[in-house]
Amino acid sequence: METFTLVRPEHLNHHGQLFGGRLLEWVDEYAWLAAARDYPANELVTRAMDSIDFKYGIPNGSILRFSIGKEKEGTTSVTYKVEVFTKIRGKKEQLVFSNKVTFVAINQEGTKVPLVKDGK
Repeated sequence: METFTLVRPEHLNHHGQLFGGRLLEWVDEYAWLAAARDYPANELVTRAMDSIDFKYGIPNGSILRFSIGKEKEGTTSVTYKVEVFTKIRGKKEQLVFSNKVTFVAINQEGTKVPLVKDGK
């Protein structure tokens, strides 16, 4: 799955760059959207993020491209890789952030349950 986001002034930190917490929110949200589309019969919650390493400051007005793909599937959990790309200062598009997000399927009591593919 791919999606795009525009960095606007309300997304910036006190240094005038994209606030890291906002980027993590988008990474989690977009990975969850991909997982929810793949497993519509399950209630999925975020279990973990792999690593967080902000390599570049991302300025206002940047268009971010999020590429989300399934990385690993277990019995009760699934992991998606999220890569974030943008052009910084007119240069060629580059990878500015990547992470793996793991979701677990739960029931109404919050107990892990097996993943159900395609509603079956």
